[in-house]
Amino acid sequence: MGLEIYEVNTRADLRRFIHLPAAIHKNHLNWIPPVYMDEWKFFNPRKNHLFESSDTLLLLARKNGKMAGRVMGIINRKYNETHQENDGRFCFLETFNDPEVAKSLLTGVENWARSKGMNAIVGPLGFSDKDPQGLLIEGFDQPMVIATNCNFPYMVDFVELSGYSKKVDLVVYKIEVPDTIPDFYLKIYERAIKNNKDIRIIKLSGRRQIKPYITPVLSLVNETFRDIYAFVPLEEREMKEFAQRYLMILDKRFIKIIENGKGEVIAFILGIPDLSEGIKKSRGYVLPFGIFQIIRSQHRTKLLSLLLGGIREDYRNSGLDTILGVKMLEEVMKSGLKFIDSHLELETNFKMRAEMEKMGGVVYKRYRIYQKAL
Repeated sequence: MGLEIYEVNTRADLRRFIHLPAAIHKNHLNWIPPVYMDEWKFFNPRKNHLFESSDTLLLLARKNGKMAGRVMGIINRKYNETHQENDGRFCFLETFNDPEVAKSLLTGVENWARSKGMNAIVGPLGFSDKDPQGLLIEGFDQPMVIATNCNFPYMVDFVELSGYSKKVDLVVYKIEVPDTIPDFYLKIYERAIKNNKDIRIIKLSGRRQIKPYITPVLSLVNETFRDIYAFVPLEEREMKEFAQRYLMILDKRFIKIIENGKGEVIAFILGIPDLSEGIKKSRGYVLPFGIFQIIRSQHRTKLLSLLLGGIREDYRNSGLDTILGVKMLEEVMKSGLKFIDSHLELETNFKMRAEMEKMGGVVYKRYRIYQKAL
């Protein structure tokens, strides 16, 4: 019967696309299943408005009558126009240990992108940097966290054998929570407090108090991340979707916000206790009872995952990063958590990397975004 590469055109095909990774990673201890309720929304053009400004392609591979792989192709027209690029993207590449399948899927995306006038393919990269990005190339024995790719080492070989080379790496830091905050860090903190007399560190009392800060915080994300590779600004409706999706699992203890004397949000950092074990136990199904397993896992974990952070441009280099770092460390120490995962940082983001290393962080995972000229 051989190998067949075909486009997803039906709901049954989409179901195969969404659920295939569970079969591929059946015995992969570190793999975290997706939250399937979110997957159905993500891949639905009527519910995911990012399809409106992109051309997309979903491909499945069948070999000898069995499902063998999948990949998504994206041309983000809006991003390409804004950044004067002419790149297509591949993402959500999944195969069993079969180089023929991987190469055929990538070739399918390349031919499609070439037909659309693209000059290159980059990936793994979704609609924006908020989607899982990069292939894991170091740290295969380390635990994964949500919103990151988890792949077998063979996938790196398959992509490179298909003619792809490094475009940029992203690193993840692991920070061991200290028993006490180092003296040198406290001295920097005290100096920063002294030099920023007009600031106010917000102490959130509950979820109701979180909601009014969502738009100001995410607006600051738009400003802070605008020059970060692959970043796409959040629209107002995305901010509302973020609130609906994450409000239940946000923990006020790990949201640190700084306002200036005018009541403007000028800096923040956001982390969540790791919920990956709960997602594993629920097998990706939130309803009817999976949500309880996910919330329970947040109370049992020893790992905090940092999701977002930012400082307004006119307040950078004033010590606010250290103030946020000390406040977060104090909360983490109080809660009994033992480790912090920095999430993905561009290897060229030296300012943020320096802050992670100031807190004692060491790189323990590395991801790579690849590129190939067409």
